Amino acid sequence: MHNLPTASGLPSSSQVRADPVTSRELDIVRVAAALVSGAVILAALYFGREILIPLAIAFLITFALNPPVTWLARLGLPRLLATCLVMVTVGCALVGLGVILGAQVRSIAVELPAYQSTILTKLADLRQNLKAPGLFDGVLKTVERVQKEVESKDEKPAEGPVPQRVEIVPTPQTPLEQAFAWLVRSAEPLATAGIVLIFVFLGLLDIGDLRDRFLRLLGGNFHRSTDAIQEAGARISRYLLMQLLVNVSYGVPLALGLWIIGVPGAMLWGALGAVMRFVPYVGPLIAAIFPVSIAFAVDSGWSMLLWTVALIVILELISNNIVEPLLYGSSTGLSAISLIAAAILWTALWGPVGLILSTPLTVCLLVLGRNLPQLRFLDTMLGSTPALDVPARIYQRLIANDADEAVEIASAEIEESSVISFYDAIGIEVLRLASEEYLQNASAEHRLRLASGMDTLLDDLRDQYPASLSPEAKPTVLCIGGKWEIDALAGEMLAHALGFEGIAAASQPAASVNANYLAKLDLKGADIVCLSYFTPNPAIPARHACRRLQRRWPNLRIVLALWRAPPELLTDESLSAFKANAVVTSVEEAVRRIHRIVDPEEAKMAQQAPVPNNDAERVDALKATGVLEGDKREALDALAKRAADVFNTSVAVITTIDKDREYFVGQSGKLPDAITDDAGALLPMDREHAICNYVVANDETLVVSDIERDPRFADNETIEQWDMRFYAGAPLRAADGLVLGALCILDSEPRTLEGDEVALLETMAADVVATITTSDADEEASEKSASATSSATVGQEVPQ
Repeated sequence: MHNLPTASGLPSSSQVRADPVTSRELDIVRVAAALVSGAVILAALYFGREILIPLAIAFLITFALNPPVTWLARLGLPRLLATCLVMVTVGCALVGLGVILGAQVRSIAVELPAYQSTILTKLADLRQNLKAPGLFDGVLKTVERVQKEVESKDEKPAEGPVPQRVEIVPTPQTPLEQAFAWLVRSAEPLATAGIVLIFVFLGLLDIGDLRDRFLRLLGGNFHRSTDAIQEAGARISRYLLMQLLVNVSYGVPLALGLWIIGVPGAMLWGALGAVMRFVPYVGPLIAAIFPVSIAFAVDSGWSMLLWTVALIVILELISNNIVEPLLYGSSTGLSAISLIAAAILWTALWGPVGLILSTPLTVCLLVLGRNLPQLRFLDTMLGSTPALDVPARIYQRLIANDADEAVEIASAEIEESSVISFYDAIGIEVLRLASEEYLQNASAEHRLRLASGMDTLLDDLRDQYPASLSPEAKPTVLCIGGKWEIDALAGEMLAHALGFEGIAAASQPAASVNANYLAKLDLKGADIVCLSYFTPNPAIPARHACRRLQRRWPNLRIVLALWRAPPELLTDESLSAFKANAVVTSVEEAVRRIHRIVDPEEAKMAQQAPVPNNDAERVDALKATGVLEGDKREALDALAKRAADVFNTSVAVITTIDKDREYFVGQSGKLPDAITDDAGALLPMDREHAICNYVVANDETLVVSDIERDPRFADNETIEQWDMRFYAGAPLRAADGLVLGALCILDSEPRTLEGDEVALLETMAADVVATITTSDADEEASEKSASATSSATVGQEVPQ
């Protein structure tokens, strides 16, 4: 059997099996080296805990105290004075709280002997109740009798004299020896506290030098190392702050509730409950023992004990199920399993202190895994983000013969978006992954499971989300798979998606589109055929299929869905060579293109940006800013230039939408002469032709990865003059919520934006709004204030 390349251009399964054995040996060596390295690191953590524990505690306290120190330094205080002030304030607060709690401890200690009779009475009552005849008394007596019989048979007579017990009485220590022993026992914790205090002070005093040393230790890419340090600091600081809020929200109601119930030392037990919640899992249980025991000892009845237990249970339920999910959110980024595993590991290595530090230390490991390629496995093991994306999860469930779970995942995604969006972003990706794996790794059984699973998935989705079409509607579009079953499955998705646009469509079973197939094909009255191809080289089969279809049905309109076609097949020249009416690469594009073919006027009206209800108020607010007069052109051009540089795009513009026109109040980059004046400034554009009109209408950021593939803009002759492929625009939202225009970045090549990049674009749009809405009087007042006072600031001044 010849080792032929697959349709995706990847080697077949037989080629993969023919790889040299040396690659396996190298993998074994890598795994062994990783295991040895892990064992060495664990041994170092265990045997070096005497040194590492104080450093870890100091590291954690430094993270917690750095924000107030930095805030004081920004107000103008020297770093040394700010550090001393924060540490003294925290120390005084801790001492004051200790004095108050110590007074309550002494009060409870004095009153404890008075509770002795109550405790003895309750214990006697419990003992008497336990001795009363019960349901299991007969069973217990039978077990006890059997146990005695067994023990009597096992006993043997002792031989020789019975050994006597010897008790060694230690020599009493002198007062000097007792004082020295106490000093030795207290020296270790005092030394540890001193080391922690010194490290915290030095860390807060020169946090910049500490950061630089971490950067040098991480080495390599400064950008990646900086992101790692910032992410670790942000996550740990947020975790500590949220932990403090959660603990306070538990401790204060606990103290108040215990005071109302009448439990002595309510403030003490509330503070203890708040502090012990820093110890994961076991801390709340330990803290609950004390107020419950006091309630048991104080009250001669049982009401105080029951009310105390009820209060603790209610507060635990509220804290665990409402407060913690609300405040924590994704502050740590750790999964629940990794939190438990980390707590066990750090407790085994460092004891109770390791349990307290387990979450912050594991967060640091997670951040290292996200930013260092060599430690990427840590992100997979510890992170809360799914290890597989949604298409990979669905594909894995299908080949595992678990179509029901695949349907559940798909339904959950559709509930958050729509059927068309699901097919476009996930469904087609599942089929693309299946086509790549079809001959490379999949076995015959895997292929069968995939085919049957996809049938089940699509059938269930059609039942759950039926299109609003009358049963008598004849199909306008017939979707046909070009070569194999994957192509036909994509056709089924497209037919279902077209129904939501009001277009009746049907799909054909998998078959090869050849002369024999076309001779038996029944179009069922459809006047549009959509040919689906997943092969990356569909030119020859698609061209033959189009010619055969047109030869048999001259008036038939053809749409080619080339899901994995290279860019050169998506040009106008290729479209002419195919003799097709349209070429599409996504479900959404196919739906919009076919809608335009079926009903051009209706599709054009449906795809136009709507006019906001408050448009007149929005236009008045725009004119009130005076930005259209051009007084702030220089500053806005500078902001546009910054946006182009930050996102590395060829063009950036700042637009405002008037009643009928789009005006460009800031720009950067070379633009075609046809849309600029003699000075190079962009000419105004009709509002209905502007992409930014969609940003204003929808009041949200719009990202168009490829303008040529979006029917809303690809057929717009005005936009074609820009000669741009990528667009992203963030709304210029004023303080009153009115959208004045958009900050846009454009490029001549298709691209995408990540979620954090979209957020950054929106942040820069807010800076543009601040410049537009700031009056000249405000600018003069700001300049005078800046010249009168000087302090440390963060960020860059907006150019004037």
